Amino acid sequence: MRTAAALIILALGLSACEATGNNVSGTADYDSLKRAQDECAAQGGQLVLKNGGDAQYIQDYACKGK
Repeated sequence: MRTAAALIILALGLSACEATGNNVSGTADYDSLKRAQDECAAQGGQLVLKNGGDAQYIQDYACKGK
């Protein structure tokens, strides 16, 4: 019984690792900010926080200077 419970916990933990690439909540975590900054820099711009924006949300950032 303990082995089965341990396997279930391990499977759930591994599935959580797979899901970290999908940011469905729109939060500005390290990975989403890095990806947005890289995409913006590739266009010749710089990622900045919009006026009155909330730094916690990725949609409140804009690529300026492209």
